[in-house]
Amino acid sequence: MRPSKRETLLDTAERLFYEEGFHATGIDRVVAEAGVARMTLYNHFPSKDDLVRAVIERRQGRFFAEIHRAIEARGAESALDAVVAVHCLWLRSVSRHGCMLIKAMGEYERHGADIHALTQRLKHDLLALIRDALALDGEPAQEAPAERVLLVLEGANALVPVLGVERTVDHIQYMVPAVLAVEAA
Repeated sequence: MRPSKRETLLDTAERLFYEEGFHATGIDRVVAEAGVARMTLYNHFPSKDDLVRAVIERRQGRFFAEIHRAIEARGAESALDAVVAVHCLWLRSVSRHGCMLIKAMGEYERHGADIHALTQRLKHDLLALIRDALALDGEPAQEAPAERVLLVLEGANALVPVLGVERTVDHIQYMVPAVLAVEAA
């Protein structure tokens, strides 16, 4: 079954925004590569900012859904290990050039407060998810350990283009337990 035109637009925009940047990618490019009329885009997304928001929300929704599935199916693995495993999987398959949300934060910091606020909210949602995973693992309900884990994961997002995926994943798998060991000491 072919994807709907809306899904085709979202897929195309996500790829272009990620590879080339939000501001560098124009609506004409999105509709041309999606193979739809400009009016079709505007029927689904009244403005480019609406398209950007939809792309970001959909992408992060997929990421969070994958984390929730991994936590539910974790077996003997800790909930935090499930979060880290999904993050590493995404670095290998989806985010080889860094984090789309961080890119959006940078591009929309001065012009596009609503998109910037959306990306910040989604990062806070990820922090809450990490905090919840630690709680499921029996860790005390403290903000600092979750923030430190988030710092490791976000630092990895920033450095994957520099270190490469596998070295970055190796560092994540070393650093997360090390951060928690320091917390426990």
